Amino acid sequence: MFSIFPCDRHTLRRDFSASLVVFLIALPLCVGVAVASGMPAEAGLVTGIIGGLLVGVLPGSSLQVSGPAAGLTVLVFEAVKAYGPASLGVIVLAAGLLQLIMGAIKTGRWFRAISASVVHGMLGGIGVVLVAGQTYSLLGRSAHGSALAGLTGLPGLLTGAAGEPLALVSAGIGVAVIAVMVVWRWVPGRLRVIPAPLAAVVLATGAAALLPVKKIEVQGILGVLRPPGPAEFAHLMEVGVLGTVVAFTLIASAESLFSAAAVDRMHEGARTDYDRELMAQGVGNAACGLLGALPMTAVIVRSAANVQAGAATKASRIMHGGWLLLFAALLPAALKVIPVAALAGVLIHCGWKLIPTRELARLWKTERGEALVLTITMASIIATNLLEGVTAGLVLAVTKTAWDVSHVHVEVDEDAAGTLRVRLVGNATFLRLPHLLDTLEALPHSRRIELDLSGLRHLDHACRTALLAWTTQRDGHGSQVQVSIDLSATRPPTRVAVTSRKVAPRDRCRAMWSRFPWSGSAAK
Repeated sequence: MFSIFPCDRHTLRRDFSASLVVFLIALPLCVGVAVASGMPAEAGLVTGIIGGLLVGVLPGSSLQVSGPAAGLTVLVFEAVKAYGPASLGVIVLAAGLLQLIMGAIKTGRWFRAISASVVHGMLGGIGVVLVAGQTYSLLGRSAHGSALAGLTGLPGLLTGAAGEPLALVSAGIGVAVIAVMVVWRWVPGRLRVIPAPLAAVVLATGAAALLPVKKIEVQGILGVLRPPGPAEFAHLMEVGVLGTVVAFTLIASAESLFSAAAVDRMHEGARTDYDRELMAQGVGNAACGLLGALPMTAVIVRSAANVQAGAATKASRIMHGGWLLLFAALLPAALKVIPVAALAGVLIHCGWKLIPTRELARLWKTERGEALVLTITMASIIATNLLEGVTAGLVLAVTKTAWDVSHVHVEVDEDAAGTLRVRLVGNATFLRLPHLLDTLEALPHSRRIELDLSGLRHLDHACRTALLAWTTQRDGHGSQVQVSIDLSATRPPTRVAVTSRKVAPRDRCRAMWSRFPWSGSAAK
């Protein structure tokens, strides 16, 4: 046997049982994500197989499981609708190669620097769009237009379906699946061995066996393999396709590495090597692209189930890929009897769990700025698309952080000689420049002013230029401004005076800047 399988029988038994649990959870999710993405059901199985048999062998994280994820459903559906199923392979291939490069240059760890509010907002926006889109499938309809159009069209959809018996039957199947998944945690312990998604789909399939509802269409595992050709590679010259590649790369990488961080908190084994895990995901996505399958990420639902089922090594996720391969090869016809509404119910339940209602409520009580970032990220994704929404969230998060750390206090004292001593303390950035200038310009013009900058931890270009202009303006009104910088932190106390009346503006600017400890010249 390969060295990746444990030699200890007890460990191997644990991995074997965990692999069956993960397989039973992954099977309906692989199929459901593929159908919701506008792709054949088998395409999801191919991605799950690659996630187990290929990515499962590679180093990075030992216990998290990769496969098609609900978080990418919206983006895949939009890509398939815009560029066609044949172009999906080259998009996924390019995203995988980009992940490989990012892992090779050690960027994996930087994904941990992304604001948690942006991540929750991204998942929440995906969840809302997923729930809205799958509601159409629940009623036997096809979603149309943008995500916002689909969301605003829900009242009309529900009203129109109320008078159609077939739509009500389809909705009943989907609602029953959701109900089973919600209450499954309270069933007797022996039944809970069966994963909730599998139990719900099996029960719905049995109930709908004789009903005229829409079932999954099956093409066979070999019929869905679509390696990209020269015509598809030509699409990489289009700006829209390149933007989609970047979106796939960033979102798939972020979801995989955030999942790795969550899984690491669930067990006491080896920690994840983020750069190697990013490269492993890149290899998996490159393989999926070459075969024309769905993109993959590490999926927290399957990964958590793998840990909770007692998996000890990566053998469990490799074996789960083997079970998916056996099912796709030996029992593909079993997919034909599954109602589409049942899979829609599974994905609606998954999408609802992505919406961070508890996190939003907690942030609203403790950090309303972060709650605003989360909400705007969600709203932007719904109103535009995934890439633009996440970009808006990141920009807002960076702006909020810059505002939070940009605090400058102006302290004004008067000495016995009548000189106003003005001391600036904190971080002087352009965000606080209006407040700073309002305070300085309110000082009397007839008084001598000593400006002390020693309390500043940071002075950006905008503030430095504005202070220089302010001293020049004061000179024009006949007042004298003296700029004092205390360098006691780096060498014996020294006070350097720069009088704007006697020194040229360019030289004064250089003198002010060169004497700051962080400028480099002060230490010479």
